[in-house]
Amino acid sequence: MTASSTEPLTHRGLPRDTNLRVLAAGTFASRFGSGAVMVTSALYFTRQVGLSPAHVATALSIAGIVGLLVQVPAGHLGDTRGPREVMAVLMAGAALFASPPALATTPLALAITLGLLAAFERSAMAVRAGLIAQVATGGRGVLFKAYLRAVTNVAIGLGSVAGGAALLIDEKWAYVSVFALNAVFTALSAAVTMRMEHVPPHPVAEGEPRLAVVRDLPFLVLTVLTGFFSLHFLVMDLGLALYIAARTEAPTVMVAVILILNTAAVAALQVRLSKRSDTVMSSAGQLIAGGLFIAVGFAFTALASQVGAALAVVALLVGASIHVIGEMIGSGGQWGVQMGLAPHERQGQYQGFAGLSWSVLEILGPPLVVYMCVDLGGPGWLLMGAATVAVALLCVPVCRWALATRERYGVVNYSG
Repeated sequence: MTASSTEPLTHRGLPRDTNLRVLAAGTFASRFGSGAVMVTSALYFTRQVGLSPAHVATALSIAGIVGLLVQVPAGHLGDTRGPREVMAVLMAGAALFASPPALATTPLALAITLGLLAAFERSAMAVRAGLIAQVATGGRGVLFKAYLRAVTNVAIGLGSVAGGAALLIDEKWAYVSVFALNAVFTALSAAVTMRMEHVPPHPVAEGEPRLAVVRDLPFLVLTVLTGFFSLHFLVMDLGLALYIAARTEAPTVMVAVILILNTAAVAALQVRLSKRSDTVMSSAGQLIAGGLFIAVGFAFTALASQVGAALAVVALLVGASIHVIGEMIGSGGQWGVQMGLAPHERQGQYQGFAGLSWSVLEILGPPLVVYMCVDLGGPGWLLMGAATVAVALLCVPVCRWALATRERYGVVNYSG
């Protein structure tokens, strides 16, 4: 059983509850492997296999579309068949298809293998999100999501070190070994998952719609808004690197410095900065607070294009430091509203749907980010910050609407 909400979430850095420890261990294993692949795959497919960047990008886009299509059905399957068992099977499938992309020699083969991998990986992520909401009870869902985010950042960072070794060796066998490493750690994650306690399934009752989430209009609107709010992640992942290179006099190594800063901050502070997201309305307030920090951080980043190299470095560091505070506060707020409004027995379905916003963002967001942050330069960063605050402000009345209409949309057992 999950520990009481009056007890600290962790003891000596590990979750007190056995189920949460298992989830954390499985997440670490899977993200370690994907972190290693993340830093090597693009170079492997272009330099070793000989595919063009356009072919690789197209294959990744196809995989993203596949991932988008499977999330809600997978979350629903976890709810109705038992999330522990379904997630273990999906992780085993991801382990099976983690290595084949390394053997792809044509654009079609790469698209097929990455698509199959994405189907299992994104499905497992949807089921995991619902499982977290079901086992991290007593108001601990947001705190545990925050803890997992810190674990994820550490795992990806360490996995990147392993991937970096392959980059240094720069031989085909080294790159292929990274894909095999990902398969091994993903299989380990699947095996670890079965050490959790069984979570009973909740079959669809007679007369209940199979995918009730698509009829929950307030939750749909909130998912769209939180998707726009999440655009700031893509801004920092994609827009910042291009902006530094094209619009500032700062050295490009600042991209790596800011990544390290972000990773360390999240690992150290994410749980602490998520503690106020314990109800839907307090979480909505945290979205506003996070949006304000993000907007100020973007304003400093915009300043970097107007000054010399030394001051640009200072502006970028200050901007990134303020942004990551907003990122952590806003993340807690986002998790709080998404989990708080979902019915307990349909968390997989609802969290799978909530994840669609990020999947759509990965497909449609890059052109917008490049236009705003690179083509427009400093003014674009200011506009992005203002838009983030505006979206956060809109979330407050939408959350009130959602709370007032839970019963109308058939949602009774929710945490609020």
